[in-house]
Amino acid sequence: MSAARFNTTLATRQAVDIRSHRKPSATARRQELELKLTDLQQHYAELRSEIFEAAQVHRRLCAPRQLRFGDFEVASEIFAVRHLPGDFFTVQQQYDGVVFALGDICGKGLAAGMWTTHLVGLLGARMAVNATLEGIVAGVNRDICLLKSFMPLVSLFIAKLDPNTGLVKYCSAGHPPAFLLRANGELELLSDGGMLLGVVAAAPYVCGSFVLGEGDVLTAYSDGITESQNEAGEEFGYGRLEDQLRRAAGITGDRRTEMETPPTGLTADGGLSQGLTADGMLFSVLGAVQDFAAASPLVDDMSLAVIRRDFTA
Repeated sequence: MSAARFNTTLATRQAVDIRSHRKPSATARRQELELKLTDLQQHYAELRSEIFEAAQVHRRLCAPRQLRFGDFEVASEIFAVRHLPGDFFTVQQQYDGVVFALGDICGKGLAAGMWTTHLVGLLGARMAVNATLEGIVAGVNRDICLLKSFMPLVSLFIAKLDPNTGLVKYCSAGHPPAFLLRANGELELLSDGGMLLGVVAAAPYVCGSFVLGEGDVLTAYSDGITESQNEAGEEFGYGRLEDQLRRAAGITGDRRTEMETPPTGLTADGGLSQGLTADGMLFSVLGAVQDFAAASPLVDDMSLAVIRRDFTA
């Protein structure tokens, strides 16, 4: 090859290399970014739609917000801190009573929310083959321990109500103690049960019992209620929860309110009146938690269930 031809060929290749490495124009770059943005927006919309559908599945797994069984009114609500709640509240009517279960799966967000489906299924399966609450809880605990490497720990409050007599049997597995507010103002903490589910496969569980009388209120909740924080970092706590329950019932402190003309929800002798509903108490407590937290974000999923027996007279 002659020197002239070699120089011509080299110059041509250099020109091609320069053109191939030339930066795209601003218009082309903008178009590329717009396409990427459109693609991201589409994926985001699809993700939101799928999360919404998952939330609807969770909602259907849980009990309706309001239920009634004879003289007993049930109200419940669940709030998620991230996308899907790891809390759940189920109600199952059986031939000899009604079973309520409020559970809290350790963790937050999609992972905890996805485990609720499995746990609710375990509960349903155990209810079908066990007649006692302690048998149900012990069976679910063993099932979870079989998946110890995968499934997070769970706290559970489960109770069975006989609507004919008002007798309630319950078992609390590592769960915050439920509050039993009597019509006369007395408060009992319900903590009989055992440890968290998923810790020890052979863990023993026991049941407690009581009679839910006329005007009595049973309140079960997750720790997201008591651990809700205000801007100063203070927790709502058990004390404020008790105070708000008493306030919602028209009862102050350890003594019944003394007044000539009782407000709605309070009788002349200081007890609960027929005008107070489980739904009203539910939103009274949730409103107090929200007011306490103010602008502070939720730190955990919140669930609350209130079961109240009407006055018959």
